[in-house]
Amino acid sequence: MSDESPAALRRIAEEGARLAGRLLAERFHGQRTIEYKGGIDLVTDADRAAEAAVLGFIRQHYPHHAVLAEESGATGGSGIRWIVDPLDGTTNYAHQVPHFCVSVGVEGPDGLLAGAIYDPMLEELFSAARGQGATLNGRALKVSGCTEFSRALLCTGFPYDVHHKPEGPLGMLRRFIVRAQGMRRTGSAALDLAYVAAGRFDGYFEFGLKPWDEAAGALLVAEAGGVVVRIDGEPHRVGYGDVLACAPGLAPQFIAESKGFLADIGWSPRAFQP
Repeated sequence: MSDESPAALRRIAEEGARLAGRLLAERFHGQRTIEYKGGIDLVTDADRAAEAAVLGFIRQHYPHHAVLAEESGATGGSGIRWIVDPLDGTTNYAHQVPHFCVSVGVEGPDGLLAGAIYDPMLEELFSAARGQGATLNGRALKVSGCTEFSRALLCTGFPYDVHHKPEGPLGMLRRFIVRAQGMRRTGSAALDLAYVAAGRFDGYFEFGLKPWDEAAGALLVAEAGGVVVRIDGEPHRVGYGDVLACAPGLAPQFIAESKGFLADIGWSPRAFQP
């Protein structure tokens, strides 16, 4: 029987993310086929090739595990589930902006077990296993010690339906951009979370994440000593896609400000529907 410990799952997540990342890097400067899944949501041939590579690798080791992947959807039943985004930052990739990654998360019946995020352009591998901390290329990660919004570098992103539902994302942006030292919007939710875990960003919020955007990154932040909650401060669960993550010293004020804004706009949580 295959080893299903968090450490073993982490190793496979790391290797699978590297495998897909190398494929993306090899194709980065070449021609690509681009299709639109929605108004502004796109997919490239590289997304599909990377997903096939990482899922094939996972199934070699854990053929009976369930999978939820961005392009191919859900397969398998209950138990351990692999949550895969083969190319987080597809729009960046399609425009040859070198900021994107592969994200591989592993979830059990009682929560996240392991995860890996690989940036092939910088050759940075972020990974974590439950109870064993988070690392970047083998070095231990720790979130920042920031405690003041005036000194905080925050990051955010916008969901694909922002053109039709701008109130939440743009309202939160307006609320926090005047309080923080700075605000960034990089185009990769998984790397945003990884950067919070690494102490590069002090806090992050976003509406409308899909499970493959957040699974690995949420575990990274938690294992690096950070706070990860639903955007209203309730406990985080993969699939409820409105997420806030930050250094612990910022959490009380960040959550209070977020809750106040959400009450003003009548926000309510939305569960992911595959």
